[in-house]
Amino acid sequence: MHLWDPPFCGDMDILIARDGSWFHDGRLIHRHNMVQLFSTILRLEDDGDYYLVSPVEKLRIQVEDCPFVVNQMDIEIKNEEKIVVFTTNVNEVIEIGEGSSINIGNTSVDGEPRPVVHIRDGLKALINRPVFYRLVEITEFVSGELGIWSKGSFITFSKS
Repeated sequence: MHLWDPPFCGDMDILIARDGSWFHDGRLIHRHNMVQLFSTILRLEDDGDYYLVSPVEKLRIQVEDCPFVVNQMDIEIKNEEKIVVFTTNVNEVIEIGEGSSINIGNTSVDGEPRPVVHIRDGLKALINRPVFYRLVEITEFVSGELGIWSKGSFITFSKS
């Protein structure tokens, strides 16, 4: 997909709301399979806008905050090593490890922390509140930094 470079075809009336809900023409898209499909062709361009990109067309869409929401966190043990695994609202699974980034800002609408994790290709997911609370439970303070251990790496929380 990253090699696709179709011409810009205009704006499409799709909005991804802050809670991860997808809307078309102001109506909620109920077909989860459709949302999952669209999520696989979603791209963030250098201009800061989001596009649905196919081999033949590129359509700009609107995103209120992050295009995805982490709504589940699991801790797996493989070869005696802890792995923190996030699952998004579109069932994308991300193993946190070296190179992962988790940003804890305080710019949310309600004044609460706004934790965000990088998913892929510049796309980010807002970590929902229940998952954030679970994440806080496993947070450690190492060499003056807050973070978590996963896949043998200490992932520090950056702050925006």
